[in-house]
Amino acid sequence: MKKVKIFDAHLHIIDPRFPVAENHGYLPPAFTAPDYMRSVENFNVSGGAIVSGSFQGFDQSYLLDALDMLGERFVGVTQLPAGTSDEEILSLHEKGVRAVRFNVKRGGSETIERLDHFARRIHDIAGWHAELYIDSKDLVELKDVISRLPSVSIDHLGLSKQGFPELLKLVEQGVKVKATGFGRIDFDPS
Repeated sequence: MKKVKIFDAHLHIIDPRFPVAENHGYLPPAFTAPDYMRSVENFNVSGGAIVSGSFQGFDQSYLLDALDMLGERFVGVTQLPAGTSDEEILSLHEKGVRAVRFNVKRGGSETIERLDHFARRIHDIAGWHAELYIDSKDLVELKDVISRLPSVSIDHLGLSKQGFPELLKLVEQGVKVKATGFGRIDFDPS
């Protein structure tokens, strides 16, 4: 029987060699790139997206190290301050970063007020999409901004059943939704 190839659309690497800060009382346990590879050794993982968490702030050192260790089949989703230079964005792109994350739910990233301008700028410079960790019940106030962005995805099925109708409206307008984080959502994903 042929194994199906899997692209791991959302994984976190927490390497104690690099800065990690408690966020909302949460400090994740270590989960290094070698730990990740051991955890998926029985699956046919063809690549993945290493996503910066709220606890990693704007640090790029862990992400660049993880991208180097896991190889070119993996890409990075980072958090950057809006004032990041074009040169730094392009340098990160050369190293495999493909998206900027706005962590609306837990913080630790650039503020949502900068979403429109920064997401457009990053897309113009490097072709990246904006990735939002947001509870879908909070989409009503941001739906106009989100729907006009050149490329955007929303993490973890939008997290809540309450906002799911708003999430589906954005999907109809071309917004992508990641089927990830099933343990974080408050509804049955099926």
